[in-house]
Amino acid sequence: MAVPQDLRYSKTREWVKVDADMATLGITDVAQNQLSDLTFVELPSVGDEISAEGELAVVESVKAASDVYSPISGTVTEVNEALDTQPELINTDPFGDGWICKIQVRDPSELDGLMAAADYQNELPAES
Repeated sequence: MAVPQDLRYSKTREWVKVDADMATLGITDVAQNQLSDLTFVELPSVGDEISAEGELAVVESVKAASDVYSPISGTVTEVNEALDTQPELINTDPFGDGWICKIQVRDPSELDGLMAAADYQNELPAES
């Protein structure tokens, strides 16, 4: 499973990429793999206020619907509208074209509670 080194990770399998006071959010390779083939993504709206550990989006797959939680607090500034017609982008490119939204970070100190790539990798079950 891919674990890019330049991202921060939550225990609930979301990732964050921060650039100044803006953050891009998505779900990890492990999460999309567990969900299987995604069929629908319910995105937040631009302007939504998101709280850390609050619901960010809902993803539906052939297996189940799952909530996606925000690792940090902020205001949604952009959503990945391509997911409306191509939810499978999360499966094929979870760290690139499959991003979910961008938010303006409210409290940068919340990033301290997230895992670096090495720590996240240590949390993953061993592959058989």
